[in-house]
Amino acid sequence: MNKEIRIGNHVISADSPTFVIAEMSANHLMDFDRAVEIIRAAKEAGANAIKVQTYLPDTITLDCDDPCFQITQGTIWDGTTLHKLYQTAYTPWEWQPKLQKIAEDMGLVFFSSPFDLTAIDFLEEMDVPVYKVASFEINDIPFIRKIAKTGKPIIMATGVAYEEDIELALQTCREEGNENVILLKCTSAYPASYEASNLRTIPDMKEKFDCIAGLSDHTMGVAVASAAVALGAKVVEKHLTLRRADGGADAAFSMEPEEFKEMVDQIRIIEKALGEVTYDLTPKQVKSREHSRSLFVAKDMKAGDVFTPENLRSVRPACGLHTKYYEDILGKKITRDAKLGTPMSWDLVE
Repeated sequence: MNKEIRIGNHVISADSPTFVIAEMSANHLMDFDRAVEIIRAAKEAGANAIKVQTYLPDTITLDCDDPCFQITQGTIWDGTTLHKLYQTAYTPWEWQPKLQKIAEDMGLVFFSSPFDLTAIDFLEEMDVPVYKVASFEINDIPFIRKIAKTGKPIIMATGVAYEEDIELALQTCREEGNENVILLKCTSAYPASYEASNLRTIPDMKEKFDCIAGLSDHTMGVAVASAAVALGAKVVEKHLTLRRADGGADAAFSMEPEEFKEMVDQIRIIEKALGEVTYDLTPKQVKSREHSRSLFVAKDMKAGDVFTPENLRSVRPACGLHTKYYEDILGKKITRDAKLGTPMSWDLVE
């Protein structure tokens, strides 16, 4: 897979800043103006992109009350059917070109997770710059093949994927000549626990699948996303709402704008702190080294006195001989009178 991928005006690579995505999902609560507010909040919080979801209840599932379609997996949505959930959660398609323009006018990348073939056609008409494959669609091979054929970058979540599912999805993309795939470590629980995050998978994923890796995070707070960046995540995606108290299908595990901004700020600090592998000293460190240790006369001495542990010591600062010469000097005589605090030099040693 390619190690440098361009999305809009952003280049994503090992050396690039982290690409931060605000996921709107169902947090618009079927209110267009609220959707616009979320986009504005994403921009103000420092996100690079806003992501929506493109489906209709009838394109993502069937209107059926049979046991298969009941939500009973111990989620926050238990007690309803898939179709009824998606009726409250989908983003009206007629909004999406308008939201795209609003987001792009603010300098944000606007893109979506499609959930069926017609959604891909719709998003191609909008000419979105990148596609997201959600965790639960990673095993839909005809769907992934169609996205790969667009030639556009693909961000792929792996929340419910076995290793072989990831391999098959990537192989499908390769078969269509699309090597611009970013894999996201994801825990498909809402909210996800810290213990289930397993962030050490991110560097392993990067190496095992030879790709850029990132995180789709459903935990509460900023800690997990921040730690992921320290481990090499180059893309971070988090759900964003205006206020969790407003409710909605995804509110319980979404960030509020202040929290999202804190996360972005932490990520940018971590990127600065990561720096590069170096054992060189900065000019400030070189200056600070003057307060390192060296050998000094530790008591007033007369010419001919013998150096002992009492009158020769390793102390701060670094004005005297290197401490590695301590054993060599012990037992030898001093060449002249020297008072306490005299830095050791070889002309003092007989």
